[in-house]
Amino acid sequence: MNILVTGGAGYIGSHVARQLSESGSKPIILDNLSAGFKEALINNEILVEGDVGDVELVSSVIRKYQIDSVLHFAASIVVPESVSDPLKYYRNNTLNTLQLISVCAKEGVKNFIFSSTAAVYGLPKDGMAKEEDLCDPLSPYGSSKFCSEMILKDVAAAHKLKYVVLRYFNVAGADPKHRTGQRSLKATHLIKVVCETIVGKREKVEIFGSDYKTRDGTCIRDYIHIEDLAAAHLLALDYLREGSPSTTLNVGYGKGNSVAEVIEVAKKVSGIAFNTEMKGRRPGDAGVLIARAEKLRALLGWKPKFDSLEKIISDALEWEKKL
Repeated sequence: MNILVTGGAGYIGSHVARQLSESGSKPIILDNLSAGFKEALINNEILVEGDVGDVELVSSVIRKYQIDSVLHFAASIVVPESVSDPLKYYRNNTLNTLQLISVCAKEGVKNFIFSSTAAVYGLPKDGMAKEEDLCDPLSPYGSSKFCSEMILKDVAAAHKLKYVVLRYFNVAGADPKHRTGQRSLKATHLIKVVCETIVGKREKVEIFGSDYKTRDGTCIRDYIHIEDLAAAHLLALDYLREGSPSTTLNVGYGKGNSVAEVIEVAKKVSGIAFNTEMKGRRPGDAGVLIARAEKLRALLGWKPKFDSLEKIISDALEWEKKL
């Protein structure tokens, strides 16, 4: 049986697709290329161009390729944009996910892995988020993802569909062999922005907020290497195929770095003292957001290989130099 990867030409989806291919699977990629790139598919994965919300197309792909498992990445992901244009996020993230899940249930797909986000938590106590915490998103982006989680949970309970929801923390870095990485245009992710500044694509790095209740006043996040995140998806798929029950898991290292710390490490790694500018807080940003990820390690046997901010930034920078 085959695997359908929606949004598989995007940053995270393409890394997962590559790891699937290298492990012997043959993933089928569904992507409308609005934010993805054909060049990100480096192992001749089959690409079907189209929208995940196109019910007829998704049904035909599932039948043609005998899909038994779906990994769903296709989504809009920029928090500030979700605040200014919430309808886009509920349409692209929630409604399209509803359509996809409905087709999966109808066509008898067995396993579903959903790309979710730590943004569902809002402001967890002490900034440490565990899966059982109350979800109270601060942005339409987080709300759109949490709505999708609820749809998946309820539909799975009524059909023979099992799932793993993976709630990502701050994903960064690139393939250590520098074959693939983040290609996003107008990126807002800190480490991507920092690397673009180092190589001269931007004039400066803007720091949004210096008055948070953190050790240096800037936001603290749990940064995770893209390769470790991608590996968690393969383990989650194995977990479901072994007959294990549906679950929700955080994917992070369980420790945080501030924006100021990321900038200092980037200057050290690159040897370049790039410019920064302090700005006001952005809407939808939490001061501290770090994963409690013990459950991921216990259930899936996940063992990160690249748990180093220096490594994350170094790989991201080498990739940026190649673009």
